[in-house]
Amino acid sequence: MDDQLEETEFDDWKDHKDGIAVLSGAEWEKATDIRANYLLGWQEDNIHFCKLESYSDYLFGTFHIPEKGHYRNNYGFAFYILQRKMIFIDDTGIVGTQIAQIRQARMRKGYTLERFLYDFLISLIDDDLLYLSALEKKIAGMEERILEREDKEFNHEMLRMKKEISRMHRYYSQMADMGEMLHENEMDFFGEKEATCFGVFTDRAGRLREETQVLREYAMQVQDVYQSEIGIRQNDVMKVLTIVTTVFLPLTLIAGWYGMNFVHMPELAWKYGYPVVIFVSVLIVVVSLYIFKKKKYL
Repeated sequence: MDDQLEETEFDDWKDHKDGIAVLSGAEWEKATDIRANYLLGWQEDNIHFCKLESYSDYLFGTFHIPEKGHYRNNYGFAFYILQRKMIFIDDTGIVGTQIAQIRQARMRKGYTLERFLYDFLISLIDDDLLYLSALEKKIAGMEERILEREDKEFNHEMLRMKKEISRMHRYYSQMADMGEMLHENEMDFFGEKEATCFGVFTDRAGRLREETQVLREYAMQVQDVYQSEIGIRQNDVMKVLTIVTTVFLPLTLIAGWYGMNFVHMPELAWKYGYPVVIFVSVLIVVVSLYIFKKKKYL
């Protein structure tokens, strides 16, 4: 890597003073001379989050990158930073894709390992703000459906949304921590001037982390709105049941009263007794509904 990225054979990379190598897990297992020379070791099952570890002769790190839009899929790969060299161990293909994008869009004069690492880190989060904006729109859509009472799948969708936001929040937190370690440059792997660019990456990852925190709070607010709407609906149901009970309570009293069938109940033998009871019952219903309407209970 002499001020630019050029693809070469692995043997040429080993002989060169600086450069970047991208190896698969199988290729890394075969590169015993490199591992023995720098005393490097790595196991694939260690990739569960983004981290950076500092050793006397090298830096070792892993990336655990959530795949956007697929809540359970993640990309995982490892890397080593040596003096003026960098090794990626990747079976996903994402490293090659990001390097190709960097070669097309980010090349400049005086290109260094520090600048490449910065560009690589930025490429991993470059479009994430748009993704977070899309998540915000989805939450806003869920809120609108709540108000329109079209929220049958709300709990399922909100649970998945909160998991995705939490996953992205952890990712940005880990990336920000990695940026801070690179910026501190405790082992002097980078030039003092070049290491400052990692502070820019740390700030950007921190802003994305803050954005996910805002989304998390927004999701909680929408969930509270949903719970409030459920409470309102339950109150409406209880109000209707109360009104029905109040209206029919006098009718129940009339039915129970005349259902006793005592001998000396003149209304039972009266010619107009049945029509009068019907009229009184209808009158009770009409008057009750009028009162409820006047009191704005309906």
